[in-house]
Amino acid sequence: MTWVAIAKKDFRDAVQSRALWALVTIFVILSVISTYAYVEAPELLGSSTAATFGGLIFFTIGLVGLFVPLSAIVVCYKSLAGERELGSIKLLLSLPTNRLHVFVGKLVGRAGVLAFGLGVGLVVGLGIGAALLGEIDPVATLVFVLTTLAFAAIYAGIVVSISATTGSTSRATTLALGFFVVFELLWDVVPMGLLYVAEGFTLPARPPDWVFFVMQLSPSSAYLSSVVALLPDLADVAGADPGGAGVGVEAAPAEAEPFFASPEIGLVVLALWLVVSFVVGYYRFDAADL
Repeated sequence: MTWVAIAKKDFRDAVQSRALWALVTIFVILSVISTYAYVEAPELLGSSTAATFGGLIFFTIGLVGLFVPLSAIVVCYKSLAGERELGSIKLLLSLPTNRLHVFVGKLVGRAGVLAFGLGVGLVVGLGIGAALLGEIDPVATLVFVLTTLAFAAIYAGIVVSISATTGSTSRATTLALGFFVVFELLWDVVPMGLLYVAEGFTLPARPPDWVFFVMQLSPSSAYLSSVVALLPDLADVAGADPGGAGVGVEAAPAEAEPFFASPEIGLVVLALWLVVSFVVGYYRFDAADL
């Protein structure tokens, strides 16, 4: 039994889940509401800045950055931990397959499920936004959607790998939620806390370059930086700033910035999350006593 067959079966089983369709419905509703709010808010508030399609893309990133991690936890936390807890993993491995095929199949299957739900919401939200604004940038839309789906697949890989480290669904849930809290809710303050201590309990007027790099270690921050790197013109128009988000300090240096302090580092960080999570997850799964 190849990893392709396992991925197809896992995708079919997950697609039939009510939880998945609930997530798709929620994301579509949130996407429509946020799109309408972005397009209509400037006029309602009397702002002189008009809404643009490029601005809508970067406005959507905030919603995606919250939806993808939480959805990945819901969709993926039981992928391998649940099989081990129920004992069905032994039946699966009794077929002509191996642990690598099982691990890859589960990862690809759950990544496909998450990408499917996210893709529906993006198509609906951006489609309504294009209709309301009367404009669309096909190339930018394609780049944004593909980058977003890749981000969703990487996050699915992270949670599947977490699931692979344990045979308990409750422990897998705890670990996945812990990852979300540390890397998504608290990570903005980590580099500033390190800088505060390193500088003798004061914050400099201009943080050093390494602060921006550390901030990109959060998958969602790396995702934002990746979109900025791939769509620099739209980012300039929309005023998107991947550095210092949420801390009120500009972390990205303005001149002669090294590579690790530029938005392109986000692409590298996302690739590292994909590789490292895969290696660690498979190593733990392969060594586990099932």
